[in-house]
Formats: sequence, structure tokens, C-alpha cells
Amino acid sequence: MTEATTNPAAVPEVHLADPEVLHDPFGAYGRVRELAPVARLVAPGFGGMWALTRYDDAKAMLADPRFELNPSSYLRPDVPEHCLPYMRTMGEMEGAEHSRLRRLVSPAFTARRAAEFRPRIEPIVARLLDDLPEHVENGAVDLLRHLAQPLPMEVICELVGIPESDRPRWQEWGAAVAAGHGQRFAEAIPGIMDGARAAVARRTAEPADDLVSNLIRVRAEDGDRLSEDELITFVWHLVLAGQTPTNLITNALEALFRHPDQLAALRAEPALMPGAVEELTRWCGPQLLTVPRYTRQDVEIAGVPIGKGEPVTAALGAVNRDPRVFADPERLDLRRPAGPPGHLEYGHGPHFCLGAPLARVQVEVALGALLDRFPALAPAGPPDEPHRIPDPGTWRLAALPVTL
Repeated sequence: MTEATTNPAAVPEVHLADPEVLHDPFGAYGRVRELAPVARLVAPGFGGMWALTRYDDAKAMLADPRFELNPSSYLRPDVPEHCLPYMRTMGEMEGAEHSRLRRLVSPAFTARRAAEFRPRIEPIVARLLDDLPEHVENGAVDLLRHLAQPLPMEVICELVGIPESDRPRWQEWGAAVAAGHGQRFAEAIPGIMDGARAAVARRTAEPADDLVSNLIRVRAEDGDRLSEDELITFVWHLVLAGQTPTNLITNALEALFRHPDQLAALRAEPALMPGAVEELTRWCGPQLLTVPRYTRQDVEIAGVPIGKGEPVTAALGAVNRDPRVFADPERLDLRRPAGPPGHLEYGHGPHFCLGAPLARVQVEVALGALLDRFPALAPAGPPDEPHRIPDPGTWRLAALPVTL
């Protein structure tokens, strides 16, 4: 154990079960950031974790090969044996193994490809908006349940080429994944794997204009290509990692309701939307802590020694509001000049979120269409009393009831 862990005066501790952290993580992590660049996260039954609270240190760590993602970075549920070959995604790979897969799949996830996919996202959003009036109960409709939650899985189904008849089942799986780890999550995994295997087999036999068909056709200059198991694993990875827009959409709307001047500006100037989504992602992004990296060797960060094999995370709730990087960071400003530097919600370095461009387009389309379709949209309850799920790692709502 290092001096930093045995000397509580050297590094501030953050108790993850503290009501203050759960109720206002941005404030709690932010106060720790101004005390020290490195903190210690602790919780009952939890071994502890180092957290970097300042932007420059966090960004450097995310790109530093001395910090690795590995199986210990993830809470892996028990799954049937036939699912095991597909559980190890790119997120657990490093070095040449990770670079190879990233090189093969990344051309399908550029900003240009995401923009080209926008016309296929727009009718999905339109259908969900068409259905909202049918879901009104007692004058209100839950935008989490009826818009933000189904949207990412509908987009993934469109991307992967899932038949319409199979999509309700995929929606159930997506809801289980979005709900987080637990029995429901574990029970969904075999179905997702079987569905992914069927999708790969279908597109191998009948290619079409979708992601799986494109990835099957991909062949690198050296003749390398994705195996069937790698394709199935990648579809699973898409489902697992593709739920970010759900919480970002609801967090963004709740923030806009709290800032009516910003909401009015966005309604008046729809062209603000791309920059607005970036600012909302910085200000109220759902990911408060990055997936922990493990040190490959003894390291020192901001004068704090950290031993080999210890977990380190970036406290995004503090990092994305670091006043050393962002002017007036506590203010939500949809006209904030675009970076660099930009927020780190999608990570940085070799493991920067592959689906970030697609997530951005989904949120832009959803917010833009919603505000355009329902000019009187308003929260159904007091905007200062949202029902949030207590989670020190993810900022998310349990529901977002609105009036149309």
C-alpha cells in the first residue's frame, strides 16, 4: 500500500454512497477537484479506486499505455458457456490486438458515415414522436420510456439489419442493458448473442446496405478480415456500448427545462444544435466515471504514487467542468465556442468511443425533432425535483414526464 493510501490527509476520499455524491455528483466531484488532482473513491464492499479530477491529468491517463483496460475493468455477469467466446470485446483489448480490430471497423463509424446515416435515423425518431400522444396518461408522457430508451436500439437494429419482426425482442434486450447490471441484464445476453449470430448468418447469405454486410465485405490491404466470431462479438459490443443516447437525451432535456433561456435560444436558432449537443454532453453527460484502467507498473500522478495493478478512473463529473480548461464551466452555454479542448465524455486515446459520431447524430435528431414537433413541450412536474436513479457512476433519470 502506498503512502497516499495510508495517509488520508494526502489524498481526499470520496464516499460513493454519500447522499451528497448521489444527489449532486458534479458539485461533489468538483469540490474534490479543487482540493487535489487525485482522489480516492471508496464504498462499502468496494476495494477502492484512484480518481483523477482534473482535465489535463485525465486526458493524459486515457492515452497513456501504462494504464490498460482488462477483464477486471468490467463487471461480467455469469453467462452460458456458448456465449463466452463473444464476451471479450475491443474494450478489453490493448496493443496490436486492439489496433487490428479498430482498423477494420473504424471506417464504418466516421463522422461522415454517421451523417450519411442521418436520413435513416430521422424516420425512426419521427415514428416514435408520432406515437407519443398514444402514451399520454393523466396528461403526461414519459420521454424516457417512449423516446429516449427505444431510440438507440431502433438505430442499432437499423444499422445491423434486424428484421422488423425481430425488433420488439431486441427492444426488450436493449431495455435490460440500459437498466444496468443485474439478473435482467444477464438473462438478456444469450438472446443478444443468438440474435447477433443470426444477423451475421443472414447477411453472409444475403448482403444488404447495412453495417454487418459492410463489415463482412471489409478486407484490409494485407488481406485481413473479421472472423464470424469477431463479427458476432462486435454486434454484442454495439448493443452494450450503444445505449449512451438514452440518458444523454433525457439529461439534456431536463437541463434545458431548468434553463429556459437556453431552451428558447435553441428553439429560435436550430442551427445551434450541433454545438448545443456538445455543450449539453459536457455539462450533464451521463458518464460520471470512466471505465477503470489498471496500472501496468508503478506510476506517479501529480505527485501521488500509485502501485502496479491498481484501478484508476477519470472523474468526468469534475473533469468536464474543470475551470483550468473551460471558462465559467458551471454555466450551461449553448453558444460556447467549440473545442479544442473538448469534453472527455467519449473518452480519449486508443479507446475513444467508436460510436461517438453516431451518438451525436442520434441526440441531435431526437432533440431537434422533438422541439420542432411539440413547441409547448414542458416538464409535467416541478423541474427542480426530477426522479433520478442514485448511481455515483452514471447520471440518469428514472423517468422524464412531460406535457406535449
